[in-house]
Amino acid sequence: MAGTFSQLYIHLVFAVKNHDSLIDALWEEELYKYITGILRNKEQKVLAINGMPDHIHIFIGMKPSSSISDLVREVKKSSTEFIKEKKFSRHKFNWQEGYGAFSYSHSHIDSVVNYILNQKEHHKRKSFRTEYIDFLKRFEIEFNEQYLFK
Repeated sequence: MAGTFSQLYIHLVFAVKNHDSLIDALWEEELYKYITGILRNKEQKVLAINGMPDHIHIFIGMKPSSSISDLVREVKKSSTEFIKEKKFSRHKFNWQEGYGAFSYSHSHIDSVVNYILNQKEHHKRKSFRTEYIDFLKRFEIEFNEQYLFK
């Protein structure tokens, strides 16, 4: 059979190292555009990107020829270099080790996009820690809370 056909939707979540609030509203949009460019260059379809000063959410339509870990590694590496090059942060900027990757069906696209685009409003009611633990529980991912936010 010729061709590869897939429908993979992945919601990525990762935080600034030590959960420091280093992503400033003055340059977050430029950061999101830069990350979108990285992912597009890797032939991924960015459906939504947004976050808070201490973490980021990215929702992609993913090509099966790509590796999630390779994509996240490239986004973190390149965006950290970008932030340092642009001198956006007076503090040393790094992303935390690890990430969350959650898969969704086509029928959930609108609700996930809406959730990501409304991060600022959402986090008036819920901390990142609570949000992340809720994701892990909802997706039945085993974790040890003692090591979760190191």
